[in-house]
Amino acid sequence: MDWALRGKVLKYGDNIDTDVIIPGKYLIHIEPEELAKHAMEGIDPSFPEKAKEGCILVAGRNFGCGSSREQAPVALKHAGVKAVVAESFARIFYRNAVNVGLPVIVCPQATSLFNEGDEAEVDLKEGLVKNLTTGAKAEFKPLPPMLLEILSAGGLVEYMKRRLKQA
Repeated sequence: MDWALRGKVLKYGDNIDTDVIIPGKYLIHIEPEELAKHAMEGIDPSFPEKAKEGCILVAGRNFGCGSSREQAPVALKHAGVKAVVAESFARIFYRNAVNVGLPVIVCPQATSLFNEGDEAEVDLKEGLVKNLTTGAKAEFKPLPPMLLEILSAGGLVEYMKRRLKQA
C-alpha cells in the first residue's frame, strides 16, 4: 500500500465536535454513503461536494470532541476524506477513526502549515506532512506497524478477519 496520501486541504478550526461532523438527526441511517451526504453539515453544508474527489481534512485542537458516535469518522471517510490532520483529537474519536480505517494524524503545526485549498501530502509511514503548494512541511510520530496494518485492512473488523483466517 502507498502510505503517501494526497489531496486538497479542507480546513476547520478548534473543537469540531461529532454533532458538527454528523448531526444527530442523521444517526437513524446506517449506510455509510447516506451518512457521507451529511458530513460536516453543521459547519459547512457544501463539504460533501468539496470532499468527494478526495481531500485531506486539516483542523485545530480537540477534533472530534463530544459524543462517542462512530458514525462521525464513517461519514468523513465515505465523503472522501483520505486523512484528518489535526493539532489534537478527542481520544474516543481518534480510536473510532482507526477502527473504521480513517487515518488520523496529530500534528501541532497543522493549522499554521496549511490554508484552505492547498495541496497536501501525508506520509503515514515516514511521519511527514507536506504542503505541496508552499513547500512547508512538518514531522509527526510515524504510525506503528500494527496501526498501519489496521488502516491497510480498512479498519479493525477487516484486520481481525484477516488475522483469524491466518490462524
